[in-house]
Amino acid sequence: MDDEAARTRVLDAAEELFYGRGVQAVGMDAVRSASGVTLRRLYQLFPSKATLVEAYLLRRDARWRGALAAYVDGAGGVDGSPDVRLLAVFDWLERWFEEPGFRGCAFVNSFGELGTSPDVARAARAHKEAFRRQIDDLAAEAGAAPAAGAQLALLAEGAITTAALTGSSAPAREAREAARLLLAVHRSAHTGAER
Repeated sequence: MDDEAARTRVLDAAEELFYGRGVQAVGMDAVRSASGVTLRRLYQLFPSKATLVEAYLLRRDARWRGALAAYVDGAGGVDGSPDVRLLAVFDWLERWFEEPGFRGCAFVNSFGELGTSPDVARAARAHKEAFRRQIDDLAAEAGAAPAAGAQLALLAEGAITTAALTGSSAPAREAREAARLLLAVHRSAHTGAER
């Protein structure tokens, strides 16, 4: 097995284990067993658990935000309605909340466990900042006032946390409705300010 295939197997196993059980509850031996690579090979690819956790978070960030972007892009339809695209964020969150094994935000969970690790804190902050930029861009496309992006991102973050705690996908629908109202208010304020 080449390095890329081994790396993928290790990261797949780490993601399932770390997200499902928690980072601190999973040792390198469990990742080795789940991935099918030798412990020696595992440590060649990832010299420490910290490097594996950071790689897991970086890959999860790219995959999570990429899946969200693809869903939002597809939701715009032929007319590419900015409102539909922005509100699709909450539709995508609802689908995610309904997935088997949903345990909330991997970045918040990891930060909660290992927030004193600079690498984990950096990865968590980078993910949240990138997600916020995605929302900012969608809000700007929808003609909302500049402050809307931060408020809409907080609605999404609150929905993620509430869904994880309650085991329900309802927070996505509730946040979507709040986002729709907030978007209308901000668009009105932004349009009025431009006059």
